[in-house]
Amino acid sequence: MTKKKPVTSTQYDFDAIVIGTGPGGEGVAMQLAKAGKNVAIIERYKSVGGGCTHWGTIPSKALRHSVNRLIEYNTTPLFSDNHTNHSLTFSEVMRQASGVIKNQVRLRSSFYDRNRVTLYHGEASFVDKNTLKVVRADGSEDTLTAKQFAIATGSRPYCPEDIDFNHPRIYNSDTILSLDHDPKSIIIYGAGVIGSEYASIFRGMGVKVDLVNMRDRLLSFLDAEISDALSYHLWNNGVVIRHTEAYTSVEGRDDCVVLNLESGKKMRADCLLFANGRTGNTDMLSLENVGLQADSRGQVKVNRNYQTDVANIFAVGDVIGYPSLASAAYNQGRFAAEAMLDGQTDDRMVEDIPTGIYTIPEISSVGKTEQELTAQKIPYEVGRAQFKHLARAQIASTKVGSLKILFHRETKEILGIHCFGERASEIVHIGQAIMQQKNGGNTLDYFVNTTFNYPTMAEAYRVAALNGLNRIFNE
Repeated sequence: MTKKKPVTSTQYDFDAIVIGTGPGGEGVAMQLAKAGKNVAIIERYKSVGGGCTHWGTIPSKALRHSVNRLIEYNTTPLFSDNHTNHSLTFSEVMRQASGVIKNQVRLRSSFYDRNRVTLYHGEASFVDKNTLKVVRADGSEDTLTAKQFAIATGSRPYCPEDIDFNHPRIYNSDTILSLDHDPKSIIIYGAGVIGSEYASIFRGMGVKVDLVNMRDRLLSFLDAEISDALSYHLWNNGVVIRHTEAYTSVEGRDDCVVLNLESGKKMRADCLLFANGRTGNTDMLSLENVGLQADSRGQVKVNRNYQTDVANIFAVGDVIGYPSLASAAYNQGRFAAEAMLDGQTDDRMVEDIPTGIYTIPEISSVGKTEQELTAQKIPYEVGRAQFKHLARAQIASTKVGSLKILFHRETKEILGIHCFGERASEIVHIGQAIMQQKNGGNTLDYFVNTTFNYPTMAEAYRVAALNGLNRIFNE
């Protein structure tokens, strides 16, 4: 049966227009369309998916997967009898990632077709609070009107003006995907999530990596033990980490890049990846025409329903700042759409968001850290499971890592889950599901009394729970 196209009030072309087809924009558009609204979505790039699909999450994680398989191949005795390591160039690994991107674009394009969401390609800017101008690549223009709007334009890498990003050896986290030579060394400036992930990827390919960190420790928002584990693992694999450093200048030369630091150090490498911060994509939207103003980082302020200071304009995803995660952006989009539909002011903020960091090995966590619980004077205990003691990890040769459960020592309520190791981003969701249970369902006893398949990595929860209980019983 053919699905009818929704009917819109004659006052406007559409009930709602969404700017951006990343996870946040997709979430808004799908929720509104399924509620029977006439929706349009605008994408300035030639294909849907946003930065997540084309330059961020999907390509970097596909790269990471391929490199991790390469490491696995080279370190597994079954495949390394000839005592020589197999190697791949960056462009060879990117070819596999490109196939994943094409599959994602095809899938996400079908969502808009099936749900009768009208797709426009071009750059959008506000004329007034109910009107958008869309400039196509050929210079032609469309003028569109709608009752409501959702800004989901994402973000781009922060690029300081004193660095020449047009130099063929200087990259940001978007342009690094077009790397077409085979560097033997790389300087990564910025040791946040993106910098740490690319440090793992390049080191896994045998590239000499210098990781420059402006802070005194890696990923300081993590539980300290997990941060220390990452630092040790990178160091043990040959990554040189330089903490509390800042650059004074970057020299792009014909044969190398030289990074000059405030401490007086000079660093030299075949290329440089600048991965220090991101900026919201709001500068092209003409926000001043609707009375909105982005902050110094290009981000828009919203309330707890993702509504901006202009009542009919909402915003989600990277463009509103924290947590700037694809996983959170999709839910933000759905919740914003619900607020657009009913106009109520229920609290819809996405909270208790798990952290997923795709270094090698992975890191994932949800809930409180030990440092937070100590500062809040909450009586907690720790249960640990080392992956090297799990049969599944021994079979798969993924023995690096551990699971840590933080729980209240009196009520046994689970307060935090922290995982370091292969498949950490999957493993954490078991603990997350239990932490969300109400009326006493969030308890360490679940892991003690539940039968897990054997052998599995999920068994780490039972091992960690028993370890934690032993700490209480053996007082």
